Amino acid sequence: MLWTKIKRVSKSGFVSFWRNGSVSLAAVLIMTVTLLVIGSLLLLSALLTSTLTSIKDKVDINVYFVQNANESDILDLQKTLQHLPEVATVSYVTRDQALQDFRARHQNDQLTLQALDELSDNPLGAIVNIKAKDPSQYEGITQFLQSKAVNPTDGSSIIDKINYAQNKNAIDAISRIIKSAEKLGLILIIFFALVAILITFNTVRLAIYSAREEISVMRLVGASSMFIRMPFVVVGLMYGLVSGLITVLLFYPISYWLGPTTYSLGTGLNLFTYYLSNFGQFFVIIVGTGLVLGAISSFLAVKKYLKF
Repeated sequence: MLWTKIKRVSKSGFVSFWRNGSVSLAAVLIMTVTLLVIGSLLLLSALLTSTLTSIKDKVDINVYFVQNANESDILDLQKTLQHLPEVATVSYVTRDQALQDFRARHQNDQLTLQALDELSDNPLGAIVNIKAKDPSQYEGITQFLQSKAVNPTDGSSIIDKINYAQNKNAIDAISRIIKSAEKLGLILIIFFALVAILITFNTVRLAIYSAREEISVMRLVGASSMFIRMPFVVVGLMYGLVSGLITVLLFYPISYWLGPTTYSLGTGLNLFTYYLSNFGQFFVIIVGTGLVLGAISSFLAVKKYLKF
């Protein structure tokens, strides 16, 4: 008996969906736009997260030593750094290697190279490159260096400068951009979700108005309020289901087209590969959101305009 009622209610909802084709099309298009925005923000969030992770992996700090720093003191400091739990890798660049690297970087700048040749001594100091296990640990490493890098003979610092501040500002700036993008995305999601609910609400209301004579007949023959209401809820679910399926299909060519571009920009993420690998999760979120929006809007319309 229950299964028979479910089939009848579902059939009635499907018939109402197709009978009001133009109205249903408008509701589906609006909800599809909403789901496209939500899906785009999901992909954008993954893209921004991957970009930040890629940049963080490339971030390190260079410790530049004064020219008269003893190599033994620098090597001792390097060994100490290697034993710190926050440090992932430490590499040492001698003064001679630093000069060779400088010449290589400025091989097309003849004026700079001539100036170097005129100097009687190597103007560059040794360098220690440090990569932390997490970017948040660079501040502690920097403080450690400033307290430990002392010349044992006169107590002066053997460090000329540490480029921690420059890298920190870059990471903080990117983090602020991502947080702002997430806030803007949330606002857009709420806005389009309200628009979709409003459109679907009015669409279901029109469907109720169009079927007013059928509803009157069903009341006269003793149909239950649930049996009268449920077909319109099914219509709302149909809007959400169809919109969700259309959105999922549209993201296939969109991500395929944008995939190589997003990867070539240095984000570390091919959008198409990400979409395929997370298709199940993406499908559930998009279609599920469509069903929820359709169910909420149809339920509100039925509750307001079908009072028994």
